[in-house]
Amino acid sequence: MDIFERITKDSGGPIGQYRDRADGYFAFPRLEGEMGPNMVFNGKEVLCWSLNNYLGLANHPAIRKADADGAARWGLAAPMGARMMSGHTRMHEHFEKELADFEKKEAAYLYNFGYQGIFSTIDALLTRHDVLLYDAEIHACLMDGKRLHVGKSFSYKHNDMESLEQKLQVAEEVVKETGGGILLITEGVYGMTGALGALDKIAALKKKHNFRILIDDAHGFGVMGEHGRGTSEHFHVMDDIDLYIGAYAKSMAIIGGFVAGPQNIIEYLRYNMRSQMYAKSLPLAIVEGCEKRLEIIRNEEGDRLRAQLWKVTRALQDGFRNLGFDIGPAEACVTPVHVHGDVAQATNIAMDLRENYRIFCSVVTYPVIPKGMIIFRIIPTAAHTMEQVDYTLQAFAEVKEKLAKGCYDGDEVPSMAIP
Repeated sequence: MDIFERITKDSGGPIGQYRDRADGYFAFPRLEGEMGPNMVFNGKEVLCWSLNNYLGLANHPAIRKADADGAARWGLAAPMGARMMSGHTRMHEHFEKELADFEKKEAAYLYNFGYQGIFSTIDALLTRHDVLLYDAEIHACLMDGKRLHVGKSFSYKHNDMESLEQKLQVAEEVVKETGGGILLITEGVYGMTGALGALDKIAALKKKHNFRILIDDAHGFGVMGEHGRGTSEHFHVMDDIDLYIGAYAKSMAIIGGFVAGPQNIIEYLRYNMRSQMYAKSLPLAIVEGCEKRLEIIRNEEGDRLRAQLWKVTRALQDGFRNLGFDIGPAEACVTPVHVHGDVAQATNIAMDLRENYRIFCSVVTYPVIPKGMIIFRIIPTAAHTMEQVDYTLQAFAEVKEKLAKGCYDGDEVPSMAIP
C-alpha cells in the first residue's frame, strides 16, 4: 500500500482521531495577545492557566529589553552553523560556565532544543551493553531516549522504591554478563501530576547499588529549592545527581536547555550528542536573553518571584482541596484537577469554563489518562493575582455542583447559571 494512502485511511492515531472535533479549540488552540494571565482565545479575553511561564518572565520589563537588545545586536541568525563547525562562541561558553556554577557542577552544555537534547543525551551515554532504568511515568522526551537505546531497559513503578530496587537487582545481573553499566532516568517534577521524583530515596540507593542518575528537571529548574537550583536542591541531593538537565521553556519562558555534570562526561557529550552536533547553534540573541533570565533567577528579584509563585500555587491547591477536588500529590506548581467523567462531559466542562467563565486551562482525557477520568491542568505563575485565584476556585466550585446535577451530560454547553 502507498504510504500516503495508508495514512489517509488511518484514524489519525490515539489523539489525532479526534482532530475533526478538537482542532483549533482543544488541540492547537490560538492564544493571542501578551503572554500572561489575561490572553485572547477565539476573540474573547480569558483568564489563562495554561502557560509554563512560572516566574512571569515572558513579559518582565528587564527580560523584554534584554531580548530586544540582543535581537538588535546580533539578529537571529548569528552564529550560523552547528556548534562543532561554525556556531561556537565565547558567549555560549560563558553562559555554560554560569549554569554549571549555578547547579554546582563542573561543566554544562547548552541544548538548542530541550526535547531533542534530552533524548540525544541518553542516546549518547548508552551502548548496547548498558541497562536503562526508568520511572514508568517519565516524559515523552525521556521515553524517546529510551526507544533509541538498543540494550536492555526496565521500568519501575512510579516513585516506588521497592519496585526500583527489584529492577536494580535484575539490571545488576544483566551487566554482569554484558560488562556494561546502569543509568537511571527520572524527573524532578512530573509535569502532568505535579508530583516530585523521589530523588532523596533514589540517591540513597546508591549506597547499595552501582548506578548513575540522570534527572530531567524541566519543571523544577528556577522554581524548586531555596535558590531555584531545582528539585535536587529541594531534596539536598545535588551532589548525588550525576547529570542534571534543565529546560528554559518553563521558568525562563524561552527555548532551549542544558545538561550539567562532570567535566569529562560533558566533554564526551559535546562530541556525541547527534541532535546538537548536526543542528544549528542556539542564536546569540537567545543566549544573551537567557543570561539575563539566569541573573534574575539568582538575585533578590528571583526570590521575590518564586515567593509570589508559591503563594499563588498554595492558595490554588489549598482551595481545590478544600472544595473536595482531587489534585493528587501536586507537590510542585503544576496543579491537576481530577474529575470523574467521560470525554463528552470533559468537552462540555471545558467549553463551559472557556465560553461562560472565560477561564482557559488545558483538558486531558483518555487516551492520555485512563477512561472515566478528566484532568484540568492548572499552571500557576508569579504573574497571577489572588483575585484571579479566588475567581477560578469559585468557578470550579460551580462546575462541581453542575456536574453533580448532570448539567454536562447533554450535547449543549450549559449556561452560567446553576439550575
